Amino acid sequence: MTFINEINDILWTYILIIMLLGCAVWFSLRTRFVQFRMIREMIVLLSESAGKGKQGEKHVSSFQAFAISIASRVGTGNLAGVATAIAIGGPGAIFWMWVIALLGASSAFIESTLGQLYKIRGKDSFIGGPAYYMKKGLKQPWMGMLFAVLISITFGFAFNSVQSNTICAAAEHAFGFNHIILGGVLTLLTLLIIFGGIQRIARVSSIIVPVMALGYVGLALVIVALNITHLPGVIALIVSHAFGWEQALAGGVGMALMQGIKRGLFSNEAGMGSAPNAAATAHVSHPVKQGLIQTLAVFTDTLLICTCTAFIILFSGAPLDGSANGVQLTQQALTNEIGSSGSIFVAVALFFFAFSSILGNYYYGEANIRFITHRKWVLHGYRILVGGMVLFGSLATLDMVWSLADVTMALMAICNLIAILFLGKYAIRLLNDCLLYTSDAADER
Repeated sequence: MTFINEINDILWTYILIIMLLGCAVWFSLRTRFVQFRMIREMIVLLSESAGKGKQGEKHVSSFQAFAISIASRVGTGNLAGVATAIAIGGPGAIFWMWVIALLGASSAFIESTLGQLYKIRGKDSFIGGPAYYMKKGLKQPWMGMLFAVLISITFGFAFNSVQSNTICAAAEHAFGFNHIILGGVLTLLTLLIIFGGIQRIARVSSIIVPVMALGYVGLALVIVALNITHLPGVIALIVSHAFGWEQALAGGVGMALMQGIKRGLFSNEAGMGSAPNAAATAHVSHPVKQGLIQTLAVFTDTLLICTCTAFIILFSGAPLDGSANGVQLTQQALTNEIGSSGSIFVAVALFFFAFSSILGNYYYGEANIRFITHRKWVLHGYRILVGGMVLFGSLATLDMVWSLADVTMALMAICNLIAILFLGKYAIRLLNDCLLYTSDAADER
């Protein structure tokens, strides 16, 4: 455990944070801040694609690809991860979570556009992602193979262990459920759906994601409205702890920065190389369209849902002394706001958030197992192992699971960031092409 923590500290302190912020700033400048200037187009594209799935067609709609990526993004990172960031890094961690989302959204645009550019036709849908653009774009199949192995381990095993771990912790706190029994039920549900392939995962995600997100955001807005007079103070607290002299002298700013970026990346996955696997499945008329939609997914995850959790915790007055951590802190905060039903609400919301993440995470692994080999028995074996890791996560300790996830996440993110730095120019050309086409179409009208 100590060895894992030492590797974790080296990766995050000296390598990944510099690469993440460097790529985020570079791509923001090169795309002329596409994540801000094309927000209207993102919303229009999403609303246009939401009703386009046709029965019997063997492809995934743009909206379904958005739902799959949101299913993976919106999970324990939004409830437990935000709480952990605040408990360890203080309120200032939320500020740095916002920063990595605002700037990192440009990296999400680049990687998802590349996922579309280098996708291939699969049996039930298009298929692609970083492993594919490393092989076809960089002409480095070994790098694609390395990434495929890393993401299959990170999402199928480590992240799914985190999701099931947090579901069981929340259910135990709210209902007193036994971890083994609930873990077994989760495992069976997971296997039932993932053996149905991408089409079944897409259908389930497109139903669960909108319902769970709207319900949670609705409750958070009610809490914000009830505490509206405290909102300026909470925002001031977040900013002061991100930059304050007192926090800087105590080393708190560095901890807030690291926790904000760590938990922010775990939640929104911008630049990590996961979302391009979902983006590649979409049937769209131009690669940039899915790049823009996946950029919107980063904002939906961090600026909307993570902020909701942060405000709930900071409004509640729940202790940030480490006595409560992870999802228990979020449950305690919501209990302070709406009574004993708060703990139950978090447990139910977390079940849908985290279970949808298990499905999205699994698909990222499946796409890359298909890159490694076309043998069906390997894919079936991977599905069974994913189910086993869901069961393992329900019984493991939180610290061990988070540490494993941090290390594997860092390694795959480094691999992907190197690739998009070299291939990003092609995504920028596609963006310019899309803008030119849109401009010409507007002139014709």
